Amino acid sequence: MINAKAVANRGEPGKLNKSRKKHYIFLFQIVFVVGLLIVWLSSAAIRQENSLWILFFYNFPSHFVFALVPHEPIIYYFGKFYHPLTVSLISIAGTVLTERLNYSVVRYLSEFKPVEKVKQNKFTNRLIEYFKKAPFTALCIAGFTPVPFYPFRIIVVFANYPVFKYLLAVFVSRTPRYYLISLIGQEIQISNSLLIVIFIILVIAAYLPLLKDRFKKETR
Repeated sequence: MINAKAVANRGEPGKLNKSRKKHYIFLFQIVFVVGLLIVWLSSAAIRQENSLWILFFYNFPSHFVFALVPHEPIIYYFGKFYHPLTVSLISIAGTVLTERLNYSVVRYLSEFKPVEKVKQNKFTNRLIEYFKKAPFTALCIAGFTPVPFYPFRIIVVFANYPVFKYLLAVFVSRTPRYYLISLIGQEIQISNSLLIVIFIILVIAAYLPLLKDRFKKETR
């Protein structure tokens, strides 16, 4: 007799290989971004370097899902040395690539049950419904203004918004934003020491809500 389980599992190796590839790609993306951040933070020479390659690669940790570090001070810094158009084009190139990576990472995570529960939440469904009314406009407003952008990286995947349109909205909204920041950096020269202080303040402001929540939980 033919073993029914053996017949049923004939297609399994292909599925397992695809699953492994997804895992490996996901891990590579995480290691790549975290590695870039570690290298940048651990090297004083790199932080003081004004090569456009540094600006390009800095976009990965500064725009990765929840934004590990702020991007504004770095764009302002490079605006002191290069034309605003050059700074904005290099920055947007790195940003678009990072956002494509974000789309892939969030889609990978959305397959897990905890994230699936969040997706099915009533509040999340309302956000998705509001987003679908004017998705491109919402992305452009969030991309150009100081509004936190990371929720939209998740919503676009939950709403099955096409990745091409998402990246186009990022390009349209972020490019003029970068141009303005670098133009200000060119016109209003401030010391690197003050830029470092601003950088630290932005990092604290970003992580303070998380730290507060963690502290409350530990206290309870």
